[in-house]
Amino acid sequence: MVTYLGRSPSLVQMLLGSIQIMGELLSAAEVQEICESLKENGVRLLSVRGCQLSDRDFERVCRRVAESTSLAQLNLNLGVVSSISRTRLLADALRANRSLQTLFLHGSPLLDTGLLTLNTALSTHPTLVCLDLGDCMLGDKALALICGMLPPDGAKSGLRELTLSANPGISSKGWARLSIAVAHSSQLRVLNLDYNPLGDQIAGMLAVAVASSRTLEVLDLEGTNLTNQSAQVFLDMVENYPTSLRVLVLVENDISPELQQQISDLLSNGDDDDREAPPSPQGSTHSFALQPVKEKPRHPTWLPHSSVSKDVLLCFSSHLPPTDHSQQFKLRIFCFQLKSHTFFTVYCCLLTHKNPHPFFLKIKLCI
Repeated sequence: MVTYLGRSPSLVQMLLGSIQIMGELLSAAEVQEICESLKENGVRLLSVRGCQLSDRDFERVCRRVAESTSLAQLNLNLGVVSSISRTRLLADALRANRSLQTLFLHGSPLLDTGLLTLNTALSTHPTLVCLDLGDCMLGDKALALICGMLPPDGAKSGLRELTLSANPGISSKGWARLSIAVAHSSQLRVLNLDYNPLGDQIAGMLAVAVASSRTLEVLDLEGTNLTNQSAQVFLDMVENYPTSLRVLVLVENDISPELQQQISDLLSNGDDDDREAPPSPQGSTHSFALQPVKEKPRHPTWLPHSSVSKDVLLCFSSHLPPTDHSQQFKLRIFCFQLKSHTFFTVYCCLLTHKNPHPFFLKIKLCI
């Protein structure tokens, strides 16, 4: 399924089973098209990142999200959820939805009150495994609720990827509580804490959590006010203790390049030695292919945030001159690299006003 919303080609990215619009004012007609696509259960990814839409239209989208059985990833980043009333509508949608695996709310002014509104829907959702709450103005009360989404061994399934970037309102006490939850989580594999003022004390707690965790593979501590003291603790940990950690991001800190390189080399050597990855928790049905972990290429059943980079998708669009006064052709070419293969796939999509059904040409370019 391909959905075309009639918007300027440079502002819309479309792939099979996805609708992606960035930073635009959405009309009621465009929202109606989104809702109809969701109703057809052919959309796996819906992104309206940074878009503006009326409260009434937001409610319409939430109703369709609630009913969708195909939607796996929902991106509402950059202020789409801009009020407590919208937060309640989203919570209602999440309570009814049974398919969503990844939710992005980065840059939403949720505050602790907003997360309290969402908490039950998030913590009881049967398939949600990836959550981005970066820059949501959260505090300790919100973090305590988030810790409940990281259940210990033997408990219910929980988040596999959590982003809490740029939430400076969380105190040392809150981060300490998160460290304990991470140490005992049986699911978490990716933790992004970049651009929080953590400091060396919290980094030490996180090092203990990483050493205790059997699943954590990626820890992002970019720009978190760390020094060589923290780096030395992490170095000792990866040098002397078995760990599942594969990636540790320490850039934009007051840490010497030499220490960062030593840590990176040790983690890379662990991969070269083909260290056995921790077993998947019993009953887990979600596959997870996260680089640089060496696994056989496979298609994940969910859409992990960390598996997608800015280099994965490039969208080129252009208007072709009309052949007559009644038609205007639009050509879209999508180039994206599949990380598990060494080729690019190019999709050419031709749409006309007379024929809204797209024609595709698929070309593989080996490299």
